[in-house]
Amino acid sequence: MRAPWYAWTALAAVTCILIGGYWDISWHMTIGRDSFWTPAHIAIQLGGIIAGSCGAYLIVATTLGRTGLDDVSVRVWGFRGPLGAFVSVWGAAAMVISAPFDNWWHTAYGLDVKILSPPHAVLTLGILMVSWGGLLLIIAPLNRAGQRILKLEWLLFVVAGEVLVLGMTSILEHTFRSNLHRADAYRAMAIVGPLILLQFGRVANHRWATTIIAGSYMAFMIAMLWLFPRFPAEAKLGPVYQPITHFIPLEFPMLVIAPAFAIDLLRPHVETWPRWRRALAFGPLFVAVILAVQWPFAEFLMSEHARNWIFGTHYLPYMMHPAWFEPRYEFMPEPDLASGLLLAVIAACITSYVGLLLGDAMRKAKR
Repeated sequence: MRAPWYAWTALAAVTCILIGGYWDISWHMTIGRDSFWTPAHIAIQLGGIIAGSCGAYLIVATTLGRTGLDDVSVRVWGFRGPLGAFVSVWGAAAMVISAPFDNWWHTAYGLDVKILSPPHAVLTLGILMVSWGGLLLIIAPLNRAGQRILKLEWLLFVVAGEVLVLGMTSILEHTFRSNLHRADAYRAMAIVGPLILLQFGRVANHRWATTIIAGSYMAFMIAMLWLFPRFPAEAKLGPVYQPITHFIPLEFPMLVIAPAFAIDLLRPHVETWPRWRRALAFGPLFVAVILAVQWPFAEFLMSEHARNWIFGTHYLPYMMHPAWFEPRYEFMPEPDLASGLLLAVIAACITSYVGLLLGDAMRKAKR
């Protein structure tokens, strides 16, 4: 069985959004916000247009009986189509609505103080819906086949890895290098990591699914870290505290591949356990492993040995004041590490349970 054409358009849509989103953050760190019509914004909206157009076509064509998907479709407001198509269309609509909202917001209030401003929250919701809709368009035919289809399986791995990139980007403010000796960073990763890794690792019928998904995330982030500084650019918005001659990439990715590998090692041994017991096993395991690898690696990132093109710790945004912790290569203080890490473990247990729950639901999705 071949992968259906709409599975490939799902990959194209999410990839456009992902590259555009990364590019947009880099644009803000390098140049500032000079116009809504930047190539990065266009790439993001292009991803939404691809997803919305594909979803709308599938819905209309299925309603008219031209796709052969009548028996594996859902009905919404008199229309029929795959569930993923409806989710993609709703997500694309939210993305389009966010564009003029974001432009007005910047005109009225200037630069965003945080990543998740109100218009960005609407955009993020739309992007998540487009991503989950695309994944449903991949997962549903995979579940219907009842057998391994390598192309669909690898499409699932790549798109799930891209969703992990989106999730980790949403907590970027909590995982800056100077924050990696504080519990805040590990609480944030405990919320995002297990939720995405266990959900899609549960769906994929592969021994090392969770590791591959985390590896996809790390491969993308490292590729962008090495690629973006190759392109010249300069700051166009003051005050400029750091000299800029090229695009500034995001920081080196979090080492989530380590807890993902640990989860894959444990999964076969706890497969028959109730969901809540597996969550109580996976949650502390995730936090313990990410803490064990990320904490000492953060010390390395603060050293002179990481100030090169491989690890990129010498790349600093134009607006970063020299007195801040990042350019001084110092960690922010943590007043109460123990209780913060305990909260991280509790959060990881909860998101592990939700991830397993959603994964079990998606394993049954055939429409």
